[in-house]
Amino acid sequence: MAISLPSAISQEALRELQSALDSERVLSSESDLREWRDPFQYATWDEYVAAAVVLPESVEEVQAVVKIANRRGIPLWTTSQGRNNGYGGPAPRVKGSLIVSLKRMNRVLEINEELGYAEVEPGVRWFDLHEAIQAGGHKLMLSVPDIGWGSVIGNTLDHGMTYLPYGVDMGMACGMEVVLADGSVLRTGMGAMPDNSSWHLYKRGLGPTLDQLFMQSNFGIVTKMGIWLMPEPEVFMPLWARVWRDDDLGPFVDTLRRLSLDGTIRCVPQILNTAVYASVVTDRRLWWQDEGPIPENMLDKMARELEIGRWLLRFGLYGDEAVVDHRFAKIKAAFEAIEGAEVWGSKCAPSEIAALPNPAERVQGGVPGLELNAMAAWYGGEEGGHIGFSPIAPLTGTDAMAVRDLLRGMIEQAGLDYMAVLIPANARSFAHVTLIIFDTKDETQARAAYDVAKRLVRDSAKLGYGEYRAHLDFMDLAADQYSFGDHAYLRFCETIKDAVDPNGILAPGKQGIWPASMRGGRSQD
Repeated sequence: MAISLPSAISQEALRELQSALDSERVLSSESDLREWRDPFQYATWDEYVAAAVVLPESVEEVQAVVKIANRRGIPLWTTSQGRNNGYGGPAPRVKGSLIVSLKRMNRVLEINEELGYAEVEPGVRWFDLHEAIQAGGHKLMLSVPDIGWGSVIGNTLDHGMTYLPYGVDMGMACGMEVVLADGSVLRTGMGAMPDNSSWHLYKRGLGPTLDQLFMQSNFGIVTKMGIWLMPEPEVFMPLWARVWRDDDLGPFVDTLRRLSLDGTIRCVPQILNTAVYASVVTDRRLWWQDEGPIPENMLDKMARELEIGRWLLRFGLYGDEAVVDHRFAKIKAAFEAIEGAEVWGSKCAPSEIAALPNPAERVQGGVPGLELNAMAAWYGGEEGGHIGFSPIAPLTGTDAMAVRDLLRGMIEQAGLDYMAVLIPANARSFAHVTLIIFDTKDETQARAAYDVAKRLVRDSAKLGYGEYRAHLDFMDLAADQYSFGDHAYLRFCETIKDAVDPNGILAPGKQGIWPASMRGGRSQD
C-alpha cells in the first residue's frame, strides 16, 4: 500500500514521473521504501524517510525528473548506489523527499589503457570497474575503498578514501558531466569544449575549475566522471607495522609523516587501533561481556593474542623490485627505532593480488571486497550499525594523541568502545575515522551513539579539528563549526545555491547548505 505522500509529491506528480520513466521505476509503497532508509537508524525513528523513489536509466531521464521536480517544487535527494552507510545511507536530509537513485546508470563507458583512465556512470560500483579492467586484460590498477559495493562516483563525490598512490588527496577524479537544477547539462574542465580529447586527462580548463563545487554539495547531479587508473607496477608489497603501547601512537605517526613527506611511502595508509581491527577478525563477546567499554588490560590481552598490537599500520609499496627493496629497508629501520615496533611484508606480482589471503592486503592492492564490513557486527551481530565521525588533523604525533584522548574519553563515557582508524589523506594531514558502533536493535545504545557523535562535533571543533564528511543527523551542526568571517564560507555556498537552484529542489540541507526557502529550519541539535 502506498504511504501518505506530502503535498509536494502529489499523486498527479507520481503519474507524471511514471510517464517520464515507467511505473516499475517509480516506487512509493511502504515495503519498497524500507530499502531507502538510513540502514542503522532505530526502527521507529522516521526523521529521514523518503516519500518515493525514482530510478532513471539515462541522462535524459535524469533531466526529465529534474524538470518535473523544478516545476512542482519537489525536493530531490540523489544517491548512486545508496551505500554511504555510517553517514545516513540513501536516506534524504528532508523527510518526504523524492530519492533519485542512479544505480541503474551502471555502465563503464570507456577504459583507456594508453592514457590510464576510465569513464563511468554513477551506478558503477568498485566491483564493476575492477571487473571491467580485468575482463579487458588491461594492465591497470584501481585505487579502491575498504568496501567494494559502493559507487565509484558516489564515494568520490563524498571525498571517500581509497588507498593506492592514486588515492592520495582523493585525486583520481577528472572531468564531470552534471545535470543542473533547470535540467540543462554541463561538462566541467576541458569537457566544456565539444569533442575535446583531454576531458578526462586535464583537471582544469579555461576559467574557474568547477569540479569541486559538485563534491559534497547540492548544486547538480553528476552523471559521468573520469577516473584515473594506475599502471601495474613490477611488484606490489603489502606492508604492516605494529606497536605495543597505546602511547606509541605519537612516534608512530611522526615516523609515518617523515616517510610520506620524502616520498618513501606513496599511498594512503591506515593506522588502526586494537578494537577496530579486532572487530574484523574476532567476536567481542569472546573478550568482554560486562557493561561498558573494554578495559585497558583486556585491550592489551587482545593486542597480544591476536598479534595486532595496540596500533597497527596497513600500507604498501608499488614499483620496480629494486626500488621497493630499498624503500622497505628504509621503512623497517625507521619504524623499528621505536622500542618494540615491528615491520613486515612480502612482495607479489600484480597478478597475484586477488589471491592474497588477507582481505586488507587485497584492498591495499586495488582488489575490492566486502570482508571489512564485518566490523559493524561488533555490537548487535547482523543488526549492528555505526556512525562515522571523521575530523581532520595535522599528521603529527601531538595531534594524533590529542584527538585520541578527546574522542576516546567521550565515546567511553557513552559506554561504547573507542574504534579508531587514522587515514592520512596526504603526507601532511589525516582523518580520524571514528567508528561509533552500536546495536541497532537497542534504542538506548543507538541514542547514545547519535548523541555522542554530536558532542564530538562540537568538542573537536573547539580544539581546531573539523569534520570532513558529515552524517545526515549532524550536517547542520558540522557546517556551523566552520564559522570564520561570520560563516562566510556557508554564506558563499548559499549564494551559489540560490543562483543555480533558485527553487531549492536539489538535496536541500546537504552538508548544511539550504535553499533560501528552508533556511529557517536549520537544526543545530
